[in-house]
Amino acid sequence: MPEHTSAHRAGGIRFDRVTVAYDGTPVLEDFDLSVEPGEVMALLGPSGSGKTTALRAVAGFVRPAGGRVRIGDRDVTDLPPHARDVGMVVQQYALFPHMRVADNVAFGLKARKTPRGQVAERVTEALDMVGMGGYARRYPRELSGGQQQRVAIARALAVRPGVLLLDEPLSALDARLRSGMLAELDRLHRELPDVSVLYVTHDQVEALTLADRVAVMDRARLQEVGTPRQLYRAPRGSFTASFVGSANLLPVTRAGGNTVRFGAAELRVATLGRAFGGESATLCVRPHRVALGDGGANVLRGVATAVQWRGATHRVAVDVDGHEVVADVPESASPPAVGDRAAVSFAAEDGVLLDD
Repeated sequence: MPEHTSAHRAGGIRFDRVTVAYDGTPVLEDFDLSVEPGEVMALLGPSGSGKTTALRAVAGFVRPAGGRVRIGDRDVTDLPPHARDVGMVVQQYALFPHMRVADNVAFGLKARKTPRGQVAERVTEALDMVGMGGYARRYPRELSGGQQQRVAIARALAVRPGVLLLDEPLSALDARLRSGMLAELDRLHRELPDVSVLYVTHDQVEALTLADRVAVMDRARLQEVGTPRQLYRAPRGSFTASFVGSANLLPVTRAGGNTVRFGAAELRVATLGRAFGGESATLCVRPHRVALGDGGANVLRGVATAVQWRGATHRVAVDVDGHEVVADVPESASPPAVGDRAAVSFAAEDGVLLDD
């Protein structure tokens, strides 16, 4: 795509303590976040966490009760949506059924009063970017769900926005189409290095696949921000640990040195970090880092309560002193039967002590 030509070239997004409330109830509270120029930031969280509200605040569809929203060097809090230099794609595509694909893509250009001579060129360019160049004369009803979503993305890109807002754009697609669209969005990101992307999703795979950084949200507040690897390998809080991937969250107490106590077992950890403000903390261990048997540094013994075959792996749950510990082990392993005594183990460096 040719260089962005907006009079106000976007340079990222800044939420400055943004609060949005409906009937006095906050749905986004003291939200502070920066999205760098060219960065893909995923807003990840359950329904009702505030992530779509944050995106709509950038688009101009909701007005904050407090705080400011900036795009690049502009405070856009009081600007109407059409003056914000953003493109937006929502869950249900929102294509006009009576318009052909080319007219749908041209809609935003015409609304911005783009010179007529440029419209056809920009439409062709945007459709080619999403692999839909041969579908310009079709109507939305003649397209599959994945094709309609590509057209919706083309419409957002045609205006050459500095900021691209994606609100659960793949949620209506089946698993195969979703995988293909993830690859397409990743390719588009590489081809549009100057466009900042805010991507709302409740799907951790989408967030971990696409995002440069992920902002984890819950109950109207930002919980944690980091790269996908940081949030997966070294989360700071229990909510992030359990929402970004699966996790064993074990209540532990201080035992001296780099050891903690879980029930009757003493467990070694690589570092205590900042977790022990008091005498208790939570130890996070990812299931794929837990092995069957007693070959690791930290061994837990209990009774197998569930064994699930998942194709490439077995998921084995073991009750240890009233706490479930889950291990994802290779299919080739010989899992215990439900009710059998079982041991599981993990290395010291695979346990992360959480701040909470």
